[in-house]
Amino acid sequence: MAQMHLPKRVKIVEVGPRDGLQNEKETIAADVKVELVDRLTLAGFPNIEAASFVSPKWVPQMATSAEVMQRIQRKPGVVYSALVPNMKGFEAALAARVDEVVIFGAASEAFSQKNINCSIAQSIDRFADVARATKEHGLRLRAAVSCAFGCPYQGEVPLAAVVDVVGRLRELGCDEIDIADTIGVATPNQAHQVMDRVAREFPIAGLSGHFHDTYGQALANIYASLECGITIFHASVAGLGGCPYAKGATGNVATEDVLYLMQGLGIETGIDLDQVVDAGQFISAALGRRAISRAGNAIAAKRAS
Repeated sequence: MAQMHLPKRVKIVEVGPRDGLQNEKETIAADVKVELVDRLTLAGFPNIEAASFVSPKWVPQMATSAEVMQRIQRKPGVVYSALVPNMKGFEAALAARVDEVVIFGAASEAFSQKNINCSIAQSIDRFADVARATKEHGLRLRAAVSCAFGCPYQGEVPLAAVVDVVGRLRELGCDEIDIADTIGVATPNQAHQVMDRVAREFPIAGLSGHFHDTYGQALANIYASLECGITIFHASVAGLGGCPYAKGATGNVATEDVLYLMQGLGIETGIDLDQVVDAGQFISAALGRRAISRAGNAIAAKRAS
């Protein structure tokens, strides 16, 4: 296959404050979360996933979401997103002045049944009211398709299932759809295949790649997606967020590593890598451990030498 021209600019969505921190066992103070979001805002991210309005019973770490959204220093033009599971969550997100509502559906039937006790179709139907309300209030609507490349319960996920979910989410009026490798099993050929196919269901400018690094393939999958014309990627500062389905595995790809890759490819992001390294070292110190980001740790070590 002839190499495609790579995009000149990409949008990096920082998901560390939500997707990254929600898996942490120890309670993280709201002060720390606020400072992390503020540091990321200053670093130049155009979109930060900052909160989640799910029941604290299910995700205790996100219980301070309203306080965090209230206290962050917002920068005009930056989109602050929150995950919203239902209308109760939507009302809370609205009160917290989020700019973008994030809904979710799995491409794996087994995953959907195991996690939320209903079929994929039912799970997406449940979001119809949230989607309608989001649009009525003039907010952005983003959807995540989890297990688009593999499932911890059923293994392979048929491409047709991914396409079907993307079509259903498109009908809800989503502005952006994330194609997520929840367990980090994808390899570049598969990334190519899936991205090429879903781009026929939804405008490619609104598709994003959300890759986990469980098997060390995330950057390679991002490169494959760039070749397909994908220009939005999700990443988590310091590689925050383990994979709950693979013991000891890393989760989200580290933002510092993605930025280092883009810098090397001459692709603009508008984000200051040095400031992101600082943010990664800050949150890792707050959590009492070393950052998972290779580029972040290498740059920090070089500075210290």
